[in-house]
Amino acid sequence: MTRFLFVFSFLCSSIIFAQGSFSEKDAQQVIDTFFEGFHEGDTVKMKSVMAPDMIMQRAFTDKNGVGKISTGNASDFIMSIAKRPADQKWEEKILDYKINIDGSLAHVWTPYEFWFNEEFSHCGANAFTLAKIDNGWKIIHIIDSRRTADCN
Repeated sequence: MTRFLFVFSFLCSSIIFAQGSFSEKDAQQVIDTFFEGFHEGDTVKMKSVMAPDMIMQRAFTDKNGVGKISTGNASDFIMSIAKRPADQKWEEKILDYKINIDGSLAHVWTPYEFWFNEEFSHCGANAFTLAKIDNGWKIIHIIDSRRTADCN
């Protein structure tokens, strides 16, 4: 009986530990899935890693040099992907991943270059916030920057 309780306790703790681990590789896979869908025009794939109420923002400097934040609608973003003309190629090249994880929260920083029909358009960085919700790890917030100067 003691052996049974030991084995049972060991198995339960192993299952609990395995369910709680979310690695940097797992976080990167969420972001990679998002961009695979973006590049393929597969909004179902994109939505598979997005929280239903995901927030999208952009940090930018307006033409007067004033720093601003704009907030967009994730549904509108998904619609723009779905309606992208077949003759347009949008490619966001991720240059690096910096990932931090704490419990049910993760942050992924990805500098990028954006190419439109194989021509350089702009660069910047994405900051993704991921959270573990009832149906797994999802992107709950994206904020990005965009600039055309100082892109090395």
